[in-house]
Amino acid sequence: MKKGKLVAPVVVTVLVCLWLLFYLSMILLVPGVPFAFKAIGGVITLGLGAVAVYNLLERIKEIRSGEEDDLDNY
Repeated sequence: MKKGKLVAPVVVTVLVCLWLLFYLSMILLVPGVPFAFKAIGGVITLGLGAVAVYNLLERIKEIRSGEEDDLDNY
């Protein structure tokens, strides 16, 4: 397995998750917004973070199995 191919997906996922955590903190810290809107925004943001981590895990599986160049098949 080449670790060089894993660096970019991991770095991008970490940056996206940090951005989403920042966004979540801004949603929760805004005064005067009803709790329902904060809860909906929080759930959506956490869901996007979970999807990013899931995609990272799938990409790692693809790299380990050697299927990183699927476009060559078409």
